[in-house]
Amino acid sequence: MTLDLYIARRFIWLFIRVFASIFGMMVMIDIVEELRRFSDPGIGLSAAVTLALTNVPSTAYQVLPLILVLTAIGLFLGLARSSELVVVRASGRSGLNFLISPVLSAFAIGFFAVAVLNPIVAVTSKLYDSLSSGHARGDSVLSVSDGGLWLRQGSASGQIVIHGDHANLDGTELYDVTFMTFAQDGSPTTRIIARAATLEPGFWSLADAKIWPMSKSNPEQFASLLPDGATIPTDLTRDKIRDGFGTPSAIGFWDLPGYIKGLEQAGFSARSHRVWFQMELAQPLLLAAMVLIAAGFTMRHARMAKTGSLVLTALLCGFAVFFLRNFSQILGDNGQLPVALAAWSPPIAAAMLALGLLLHLEDG
Repeated sequence: MTLDLYIARRFIWLFIRVFASIFGMMVMIDIVEELRRFSDPGIGLSAAVTLALTNVPSTAYQVLPLILVLTAIGLFLGLARSSELVVVRASGRSGLNFLISPVLSAFAIGFFAVAVLNPIVAVTSKLYDSLSSGHARGDSVLSVSDGGLWLRQGSASGQIVIHGDHANLDGTELYDVTFMTFAQDGSPTTRIIARAATLEPGFWSLADAKIWPMSKSNPEQFASLLPDGATIPTDLTRDKIRDGFGTPSAIGFWDLPGYIKGLEQAGFSARSHRVWFQMELAQPLLLAAMVLIAAGFTMRHARMAKTGSLVLTALLCGFAVFFLRNFSQILGDNGQLPVALAAWSPPIAAAMLALGLLLHLEDG
């Protein structure tokens, strides 16, 4: 028990140092990138630092499996150089028993990352989008709730709030839709209700629409029907609506089930969000698999030949699993793989292959 706690404490402390080092390098690189990106608005260094500190957590969270494999390699190499691995083996403890502590530590880091870091990353991602859009001056907003789809589009004359009870998969066809137009001072000007609205290049095409002038004292008295094919100008496009949903990683883990339910009730496909949710559930297993991969190549005596080659092989295997996971996510998002298979097959396959290698080395 004492040995397990010692190994776990050493592993977690090394992980913190590796994570902090990589995070610091990412922040410095991102500061330069933000200064270059917003060179036209001319943001200052403090604004660039703020943007970097809100943007880097998302990137650092994505490369967390690579940080784990680097941590595990550093742990096993350090134990080998200090001959602690030799002492442990000489005491009669097998390599697989020795790995229980770092693997459980990796599971704990994975659970902490999903339960705590993931919501923090979601908040910082939204804050970064808000700050960067403030510099870029974007004005289109989209949200999905149990009541349907909400859109907002800006124009020189004011704002238009759009609400549709249902929509097609990409949000370009809205049903039972309401358009509420507001003037620059925020006062409502017109209200339009239509059975359907189809997004065309530069305008919404309405069907079975009725308009109320909200500036009148009795809008119902002046209400009138609009002919089919009546249009409302818009700067929204299919890509803007799709991008308005945001990436699944920008939504907190605990909020994802409700968000997925809202998307599906509004008539949208939530497949990419369901894939991301399952991948987050599989995150602890993936991190444990990274530790097993590192152990299969570096949990050896430091004086053995080809140590550098083994470390490089462990790194390449870790990168291969990382990119295989991302490729599987793409296939899952596109519907070419079932959601569960896309999310769970890479960590399970990596863990099984690493365990097979360890069993061969220890008992073969």
